[in-house]
Amino acid sequence: MLSKSLPAEKPFFHSNPSLPPPPPPPHSTMRDMVACFSDHAVRVAESSCSGSFASSLTSPPLTANKNTASSSYKATLSTRKQLLVNLIWHRTNTGDASVLVAVEENSSAKRDGQCQVLRKKKGNRPFPAGNSACTLFWDFSAAKYAGAAPEPVKDYYLVVLADDELVLLVGDTCRDFIKSKFERKPRVAEFSMYRRAEQVFGVTHHSTKARFCSGGREHEVMIRCKGDESDAASAELYVCVDRKRLINVRRVSWNFRGNQTIYVDGSPIDVLWNVHDWWFRGSPSGGGAATFVFRTRSNMDSRLWSEEELAKGTSQFTLLIQASKNR
Repeated sequence: MLSKSLPAEKPFFHSNPSLPPPPPPPHSTMRDMVACFSDHAVRVAESSCSGSFASSLTSPPLTANKNTASSSYKATLSTRKQLLVNLIWHRTNTGDASVLVAVEENSSAKRDGQCQVLRKKKGNRPFPAGNSACTLFWDFSAAKYAGAAPEPVKDYYLVVLADDELVLLVGDTCRDFIKSKFERKPRVAEFSMYRRAEQVFGVTHHSTKARFCSGGREHEVMIRCKGDESDAASAELYVCVDRKRLINVRRVSWNFRGNQTIYVDGSPIDVLWNVHDWWFRGSPSGGGAATFVFRTRSNMDSRLWSEEELAKGTSQFTLLIQASKNR
């Protein structure tokens, strides 16, 4: 059940309309937070994807000039071993699609793991990840996409098998694949998504779906970000969940950064936004990105989460959306 949003907590945006908007602080919370997600993204995509990789690769990436979506999962095997699995979906202007799958052991001191770039429509691939023997199975040959979205929406599967246990099942045809592939269904490990990141270009309106807690229902999250410094009268900046407007930002010239707590299914969700570059640097010809971050909070007594908490990979769910005016 959705309820009314709370007043902004510890706001860090300018709020006096009689003064000109201040320049952005050199090390703002929002900038540091976004850097925590994206510093290593391009290097991951361009690397050879062999050997060990740093723990920072588990951060949801933002890759330039592509519609990109990434999902990060934690899986717990029957042996209580934990694996981290990242799926990074790319789709170019020409319609070419690919996915990078990265697997590592959460308990490994060196964070050894492997990442695999899947460009073929169908196949399987064995590989080691730390001390785990993994195999990827995938089939995108009949996959359906929604417009230019990088991630398929139906008629596909991507399965990760580790130490003879299914640690990730993505896609609507996983069940059929498992029935045809295995005489006896392997054990399914406990797994859940803990991060989701999306980067889109050339839009002022973006809609996605998110499940903010394990076992909870899926919600539609919609963001509207329209206007710039030269056309303040037509500015629109708001956030809806299940088509109900929960955040409405006015006077964007001053409130280009902020945070607010909303309730979804009775649980507090912290929402942070930064539209400075979209508002002041964005134009029809180039530049400008708006960033929104959603993160569940365990209870209202805990403080507003920080970028340091993000880096620790806590159990709370995080959704990051970055929208750019053009490519």
